Amino acid sequence: MRPFLAALALCLLPQAGLAQELPLDRISAYLNGLTRAEADFTQYNADGSVSSGTVYIHRPGRMRFEYNPPNKALVIAGAGEVAVFDPKSNQPPEQYPLAKTPLNLILAPHIDLSTAHMVVGHEAQDGSTVVIAQDPKHPDYGTIRMVFSDNPVALTQWTISDDAGGQTTVKLSALTPAATLPDSLFDIGAATAARRGR
Repeated sequence: MRPFLAALALCLLPQAGLAQELPLDRISAYLNGLTRAEADFTQYNADGSVSSGTVYIHRPGRMRFEYNPPNKALVIAGAGEVAVFDPKSNQPPEQYPLAKTPLNLILAPHIDLSTAHMVVGHEAQDGSTVVIAQDPKHPDYGTIRMVFSDNPVALTQWTISDDAGGQTTVKLSALTPAATLPDSLFDIGAATAARRGR
């Protein structure tokens, strides 16, 4: 009888030994400490295509996606804008205000995931922590679903869902701190001029 009671007691312990999601304040601290970093990435697009390349992050406000050949696309976040360069066009890039995209939730000067109505999902899943966030003032801008590993805390993946229901997922290799990242990487004007001169 005693072994049975002991086993029952273990079953009744609240979530004993089960993985718990990382606290939001710990994730916020990690993101705020993520100043300069780079990683290889694989991108899964809404149309079913897959691409890869290198991403450079320079918080606050800057990010660059360089795609591996033969893909000549380029995406730059800088100076408050996100620019999407079409490799098949000599026209200027399509530009969107960074503040109106879910990427701003990663690149903002100060991130506080405890802000009311910012986080709409937070759970442990397959040994990782999943956080779904949105701009609490403008949920229509879309959401970003971020996946974090634990021990150490690291951003490993995100999925952006836009207001039209499209989804783009970016899976990262290990983010590596970068001692320096030149400002030219995030200069939309310079990239536009360089592409015109190809």
